[in-house]
Parts: sequence; structure tokens; C-alpha cells
Amino acid sequence: MKMKKFIAVLTMTGMMAALAAGCGSDEKSSEGGDEGAWDAANAISVVSREEGSGTRGAFTELFGVVDEDDNDMTTADAQVTNNTSVMMTTVSENEYAIGYISLGSLDESLVKALKIDGAEATAENIENGSYKVSRPFNVAVKPDLDNAVAQDFMAFIMSTEGQEVVSAEGYIPVADVQAYAGSAPKGSCVVGGSSSVSPLMEKLIEAYGEVNPNATIELQTSDSTTGMTSAIEGSYDIGMASRELKDEEAAELTGTVIATDGIAVIVNLNNPTEDMSVDQVKSIYVGDVTTWDAI
Repeated sequence: MKMKKFIAVLTMTGMMAALAAGCGSDEKSSEGGDEGAWDAANAISVVSREEGSGTRGAFTELFGVVDEDDNDMTTADAQVTNNTSVMMTTVSENEYAIGYISLGSLDESLVKALKIDGAEATAENIENGSYKVSRPFNVAVKPDLDNAVAQDFMAFIMSTEGQEVVSAEGYIPVADVQAYAGSAPKGSCVVGGSSSVSPLMEKLIEAYGEVNPNATIELQTSDSTTGMTSAIEGSYDIGMASRELKDEEAAELTGTVIATDGIAVIVNLNNPTEDMSVDQVKSIYVGDVTTWDAI
């Protein structure tokens, strides 16, 4: 008899424990919801590039994030990143973030590029005109540049071989170029500026090294404005800018478009958003829209 009572007590205790566990599980589910689910009611984390960035300058111009005097109107709440890779990492680690990068630098394993006005961000769509968010990649030198390696490297970039590198890296190449016919001079030069142009320039330097192993080219990554001012001052032989040259820069430098690049608007891979209009992107970056469900 005592044994039956003991078993009954054990059975009742087990049932109560299971019931308590079940209640705890239900409570967690009802309070926490589906953990990890993307919630459009959350605030948008706006991520922008730093002042002086050519990508930022081109983005604000193309999306109208400027006032009537062309002053940058990016919201003061935006998180600022100082190069392309940091921008991608920042968006990849925040489900509610939005940012923008060079299309040629897009890593689709980290972030998702949005369609803009229904057009996918691809080199083909830039060429056919359906994806309109694009800008030039410029390099600039002093008109009296006397560095033989810098001159020869410029000739290589604008050759058939150089523009094949541009195309292979996902950018729009320059048309009507001819085969490289340089002299492979010995020496060195310094190329510096835009972090958006830098990945392409690295590939061009590698390719040039195969045709001219006698030369050493140092690549310094900063931003477009630094690229232009340093070329003017002489610390860079060749400056890089991911935008058009400003009037004061063009007055002292000779600019050359080496490629056309798109600007990809990027979101986290968990974000279900696929398409935005130019106006919607603008509304986010000027601070008029602050939550995803308001898009």
C-alpha cells in the first residue's frame, strides 16, 4: 500500500513538472514570438559613407539627397562608415540596416542588392540604361606628370588588356581602346584615393605587373577627395575618384574615366525587401521615413 502511494506521488510530481515546463515554453513563445523573425515595425538603421567619399557624393546626387544648393541632406542619425568593406560588414550584421556600395564590390554572400525602380543592379542593366544609378571611376594626374611608370601604367589601364580587367571585375569598360604598346619602364609610382576604385585598381596593378615586372606600384586607399588633393600636392602620382572631378580639381588635374560603376543599395540578407524606388531610398536617407513598414 505504501509503495502504491509512493508511485502515485511520483506520477503526480512528474505530471506537474511537465505541465510547468509546457507553460514555461508557451509563455516564452507568446512573449518572444518567433525568435529571429524579421519585423517591419523596427526602425531603419541608416548607414552612410564618410564626407569626402566619392561614393557618398555620387549617391546623394543620384538619389536627390541634397537641397537646392546641392548640400548633403543625409540624416544626422546615419551611422558613418569609412570604406566599402566596413559598409558591407555593417549591413551584414544588422537585419534592419540599409547602405550603399560600389556595385563592382558587391558580395552577395554578405548582403542583398535591391532593385531600383524595378531594375536589378547589374552591369548589363547599366549598359542598357534600365539601372540608372551609376557613376564614373576617374583617375587624375597633373598635366606635367613626368613619372615614366605612372604614364605607362595609365596607358595600360586604357588599353585593350587593361579594359579586359575592368570588364572581368564586373564594371563597364571604356570603348574604342587599343592593345597595350608600352615600353615597360623601370621605377615606381604611387596610386591612391577612393576605396571604391581601389579593388579594381589592385587588379589592374596585378595585371600590369605581368607585362612590366620592372615597375613597382604602391596603392594607398583613402577617399576620392584625398585622392584628388594628394595628386595635386604631388604625394600621389595618380589619384582615384569614384565620382566626377570637381571644378577646382579639374583646374589642376587631367582626369580620365577608366570605368563606369553602379551604386548598389544594400540590405541585410534577412530583409525581405526586394525593390525600392529612388524616392523611397531618398525618403530614408533624409530621415522622412524611419521604419521599414512605412516603405
